[in-house]
Amino acid sequence: MSSERIDAESKVSGNQANIPARIRRELGIDDGDQLQWQLEDDGSLRVQVVRQQTGTFADFDGYDGEETTDVTTEHDAWGVDDT
Repeated sequence: MSSERIDAESKVSGNQANIPARIRRELGIDDGDQLQWQLEDDGSLRVQVVRQQTGTFADFDGYDGEETTDVTTEHDAWGVDDT
Protein backbone atom coordinates (compact mmCIF):
# COMPACT_ATOMS: atom_id res chain seq x y z
CA MET A 1 0.00 0.00 0.00
CA SER A 2 2.95 2.34 0.49
CA SER A 3 3.24 2.94 -3.27
CA GLU A 4 -0.38 4.14 -3.56
CA ARG A 5 -1.14 7.84 -3.81
CA ILE A 6 -2.37 9.52 -0.61
CA ASP A 7 -4.41 12.67 -1.22
CA ALA A 8 -4.97 13.64 2.43
CA GLU A 9 -4.94 12.22 5.94
CA SER A 10 -7.16 12.73 8.98
CA LYS A 11 -7.63 11.20 12.41
CA VAL A 12 -10.56 9.40 13.97
CA SER A 13 -11.88 10.86 17.22
CA GLY A 14 -14.34 8.66 19.09
CA ASN A 15 -16.67 7.37 16.39
CA GLN A 16 -16.16 10.35 14.08
CA ALA A 17 -13.79 10.90 11.17
CA ASN A 18 -12.96 14.34 9.80
CA ILE A 19 -12.91 14.96 6.07
CA PRO A 20 -9.90 17.09 5.15
CA ALA A 21 -10.81 20.55 3.84
CA ARG A 22 -9.01 19.94 0.53
CA ILE A 23 -11.11 16.82 -0.12
CA ARG A 24 -14.34 18.61 0.86
CA ARG A 25 -13.56 21.49 -1.51
CA GLU A 26 -12.49 19.29 -4.41
CA LEU A 27 -15.57 17.05 -4.14
CA GLY A 28 -17.96 19.89 -3.26
CA ILE A 29 -19.06 18.22 -0.01
CA ASP A 30 -21.38 20.53 1.93
CA ASP A 31 -22.99 20.42 5.36
CA GLY A 32 -25.96 18.06 5.22
CA ASP A 33 -24.46 15.80 2.55
CA GLN A 34 -24.30 12.14 3.56
CA LEU A 35 -21.46 9.67 3.17
CA GLN A 36 -22.03 6.00 2.32
CA TRP A 37 -19.23 3.71 3.50
CA GLN A 38 -18.49 0.41 1.78
CA LEU A 39 -15.84 -2.14 2.76
CA GLU A 40 -14.29 -3.80 -0.27
CA ASP A 41 -13.19 -7.46 -0.35
CA ASP A 42 -9.53 -6.41 -0.51
CA GLY A 43 -9.86 -4.47 2.78
CA SER A 44 -10.04 -1.04 1.18
CA LEU A 45 -12.75 1.46 1.99
CA ARG A 46 -14.96 3.17 -0.58
CA VAL A 47 -16.85 6.34 0.37
CA GLN A 48 -19.60 7.78 -1.80
CA VAL A 49 -21.02 11.29 -1.34
CA VAL A 50 -24.82 11.58 -1.41
CA ARG A 51 -25.75 15.21 -1.93
CA GLN A 52 -28.42 16.84 0.20
CA GLN A 53 -31.52 17.50 -1.88
CA THR A 54 -32.06 21.17 -2.63
CA GLY A 55 -34.60 22.91 -4.75
CA THR A 56 -38.33 23.47 -4.83
CA PHE A 57 -39.39 21.14 -2.02
CA ALA A 58 -36.20 20.92 0.04
CA ASP A 59 -37.31 23.54 2.58
CA PHE A 60 -41.07 23.05 2.25
CA ASP A 61 -42.70 22.94 5.67
CA GLY A 62 -46.28 22.47 4.52
CA TYR A 63 -49.34 24.69 4.75
CA ASP A 64 -49.40 26.78 7.92
CA GLY A 65 -52.74 28.50 7.40
CA GLU A 66 -55.69 28.60 9.73
CA GLU A 67 -58.24 27.80 7.04
CA THR A 68 -58.91 24.12 6.32
CA THR A 69 -59.70 22.81 2.86
CA ASP A 70 -61.47 19.73 1.55
CA VAL A 71 -59.46 18.65 -1.45
CA THR A 72 -62.09 16.29 -2.87
CA THR A 73 -64.79 18.96 -3.03
CA GLU A 74 -62.65 22.02 -3.78
CA HIS A 75 -60.36 20.39 -6.35
CA ASP A 76 -60.79 17.78 -9.05
CA ALA A 77 -59.74 14.54 -7.33
CA TRP A 78 -58.87 12.69 -10.56
CA GLY A 79 -57.08 15.46 -12.46
CA VAL A 80 -59.92 15.84 -14.96
CA ASP A 81 -61.91 19.04 -14.84
CA ASP A 82 -65.64 18.64 -15.69
CA THR A 83 -65.98 22.14 -17.14
